[in-house]
Amino acid sequence: MGRPPKEKSLSRQDVIAAAIRCIDEEGADALGVSRVARSLGIKPPAIYKHLESGAALQQETAIELWRQYLADCEQVMGDRPTTPDLLKQLGHFTRDFAKAHPARYQVMMQVQLHPDDPQAGAVIRDLLGFLHRALSAYDLTETQLIDVMRMFNAATYGFIAIEQKGLMTLERSLDESYDAMLEALIGAIAHR
Repeated sequence: MGRPPKEKSLSRQDVIAAAIRCIDEEGADALGVSRVARSLGIKPPAIYKHLESGAALQQETAIELWRQYLADCEQVMGDRPTTPDLLKQLGHFTRDFAKAHPARYQVMMQVQLHPDDPQAGAVIRDLLGFLHRALSAYDLTETQLIDVMRMFNAATYGFIAIEQKGLMTLERSLDESYDAMLEALIGAIAHR
């Protein structure tokens, strides 16, 4: 009697961990069933024993990346006082994360998470909870809070995406421009 085939000894989490390694080594485009299977030394159909589709592989990998982002964020930001400056600090943390893990960040921003999915919903609630905490220093209605969260996400994501593509070519420091953008957002929120 020989050893069981490798694909039978793998777990769903092993597949997702391999997907993250592929992303780290080769970029966001490496997140695919064939590439992940090759990295595990198995045939692509064996992936479907753990995840029902390529879309599920992308979804679950993005969810795990968001979990890791939130754990890092909590570790760095968790003990900081809730002040108007916390939102600025969150903005800098996000940009620093994107610089340190550009391919992970790209996957996180490309895969839509649905609140009605139990795993994605939990991540979304955690993320919104952190943003809510960062914005609790402001007196916002529920509607204003949603608007501000969307503004913050759009502004930070837009800046980071353009920066990662190397499209900011003017002489001014990107750090100073990013800081000025965050200050303008905070000023807009304070006067809302």
